[in-house]
Amino acid sequence: MQSQTIFFKHAPRIVATSTVAGTKECRGIIGRYVETALTSDMFGEKTFEKAECKMLKTVIGGAIANAGMQPGDIDMLISGDLLNQIISASFAARDCGLPFLGVYGACSTMAESLAVGATFLDGGYANHVVAATGSHFASAERQYRYPLELGCTRPPQAQWTVTGAGAALLSREGSGVAITSATIGRVRDFGVTDVNNMGAAMAPAACDTILRHLRDTGRDPAYYDLIVTGDLGALGSRILKDLTWEKGTDISQNHVDCGEIIYDVIEDEFQGGSGAGCSAVVLNSYLYSKMKAGLLKRILFVATGALLSTVSSGQGESIPCIAHAVSLETLK
Repeated sequence: MQSQTIFFKHAPRIVATSTVAGTKECRGIIGRYVETALTSDMFGEKTFEKAECKMLKTVIGGAIANAGMQPGDIDMLISGDLLNQIISASFAARDCGLPFLGVYGACSTMAESLAVGATFLDGGYANHVVAATGSHFASAERQYRYPLELGCTRPPQAQWTVTGAGAALLSREGSGVAITSATIGRVRDFGVTDVNNMGAAMAPAACDTILRHLRDTGRDPAYYDLIVTGDLGALGSRILKDLTWEKGTDISQNHVDCGEIIYDVIEDEFQGGSGAGCSAVVLNSYLYSKMKAGLLKRILFVATGALLSTVSSGQGESIPCIAHAVSLETLK
């Protein structure tokens, strides 16, 4: 069977990151690691969509500055978001003035942008790339579900779309966390139609990608300190562990989910966090800090995405999903 994994000979490095997170997100453990903690989810703008775009511009500029570079040093920006025609990323790219590749993987966009960026770097087609994504609770809710003004009751299987953004500056050479491989996922659809039950919809895609990554690399789960999904939430995380167990692989000892980490799954968030900003914030703040400190040496970052729209849901379609995996390691 054909390999779905790209092995990077030059192991591009994450040399700097930057994150922004909303008020609710910063009340949990992530608040200790986020670079910019918002005091208002409007972020000084008149609309939620403008606030989302501003978050992306902030982390893109922040990652460049934290690397001690200037925008002119960057060969490419790879970014996406959840809104129609990825307007947050496109408008941020307009204002940043960088060569731009827009990508869409829903909540898997952080892993997708890292994989694409690392491929360009490893192939020698770029020296410095910024990978970024984000989401906003209010803009996502009215696009995928209901306007907030309706005050609809959230069902117990629901997750809370994260207000936040994250960016990583990748370099072909230098020190930092290495991207050693990337496994490109396949679209999986197990017939889930409930737009509030993202964990159940995305878990099969995460299972498929994790198992294929382990097969392609010849590794077992214990190779990694953590196998991090983002963002299945509490319910989806349990489903994933059941699915991999049924396939003969036990990931229960080192699996964690960004959706559970970001809110600590406190009562009013039900299953935890979701949204493209969920895994982007957790990876580029909390997990990156742990790797830089040497507390974590190997992480398999598996961001998951539900590839639905209001049009597809309105026509009764089920929810196709995707997961991409990126292997992050601290190398000597």
